[in-house]
Amino acid sequence: MKSLRSLFRIGLGPSSSHTMGPNRAAKEFAARCPEVDSYRVTLYGSLAATGEGHMTDKAIQEVLEPIAPLELVWKPTEFLPFHPNGMKYEGIKDGKVIDEWTIYSIGGGELANEDTRKSEADIYPLTTIHDIMKWCDETGCNFWEYVEKHEGPEIWDFLSEVWETMKATIRRGLEHEGVLPGGLGIQRKAGTYMLKSASYTSSVKSKAKVYAYALATSEENASGSTVVTAPTCGSCGVLPAVLYHLFQEHISSEARILRALATAGLFGNIAKENASISGADVGCQGEVGVACAMAAAAACQLFGGTITQIEYAAEMGLEHHLGLTCDPMCGLVQVPCIERNAIAASRALDACTYATLSDGKHKIDYDRIVEVMKETGHDLPSLYKETSTGGIAKIGTRKREQ
Repeated sequence: MKSLRSLFRIGLGPSSSHTMGPNRAAKEFAARCPEVDSYRVTLYGSLAATGEGHMTDKAIQEVLEPIAPLELVWKPTEFLPFHPNGMKYEGIKDGKVIDEWTIYSIGGGELANEDTRKSEADIYPLTTIHDIMKWCDETGCNFWEYVEKHEGPEIWDFLSEVWETMKATIRRGLEHEGVLPGGLGIQRKAGTYMLKSASYTSSVKSKAKVYAYALATSEENASGSTVVTAPTCGSCGVLPAVLYHLFQEHISSEARILRALATAGLFGNIAKENASISGADVGCQGEVGVACAMAAAAACQLFGGTITQIEYAAEMGLEHHLGLTCDPMCGLVQVPCIERNAIAASRALDACTYATLSDGKHKIDYDRIVEVMKETGHDLPSLYKETSTGGIAKIGTRKREQ
């Protein structure tokens, strides 16, 4: 299992798989094939189906077009076997293809193919929460200490940068107003929710602030601003909202927030390693569902939960998002994505409360839920997995009957 540096990526939205991944792939291909007359990039499956709304074309163009003319080919109905987000890069010189590279954007900004699935070194020897919990029981350590053991003390500087970026994104999003780009006419709501929170009693005020923080991050993502994949751009509002709320209202220690961030990353990494965090692969359960699990685990740790309670909170966060479809209107990371982040942040705190009230014992553990999430996602028809051809995406484009 890879470093948390591969899970938490700082970059521009709106999509880690459709924007960050293709942009990174274009840079790698340009480096290996710079001396060409032109480039041709073919986008397959989900990348082609929702690429325009996700700004996939712009992410590739900004890298390759300054070097040589670029031809983009869109094949939304053709799915390559390795992953729904396939790309073929070709370098052309004197009318001949001199280099060709097929690569896949597998979620969270990561690239892989049949030959390079393990493009970065594995640093974690244990790849299930069950085995990590056994290690914790034997050593008396917590989840975050397992992260530190294998990442080294330098991981705290990296997570500090991640946390500072999350905070900056929320503060920026709370200040911004206006209509989001893309043509749906979606108004930013984060600032309004924050203002309205002041007029409510404590419990509603608290929830309204959580909504505001999640909306702020997700709206910044939708506008193509800087965010942190947590675990993806489409689900980037959940974990920051929960951590920022607890930081503002309950936990003033930056060190404790960073430890919670490490624990959240561990649970996200397990889902990424053993299933998927790609909406094009397993639906939104792999994005918002995993984000909810990460946030629930982080919150439970911050409230003094035991190892078993933390695992229970994460399990609930994912379990109750099973089957969640990825069906964005017009391929934009806006409807239902932005609202979904706010609701998932609230549900993460509910899962935390439920788990801390319990003794931590439950029938189905996190690892099994990850397995079920993978199976469920692969059973979903492709029209419900980031192709904008079914579900809310299809309903949203119909004219309302008079």
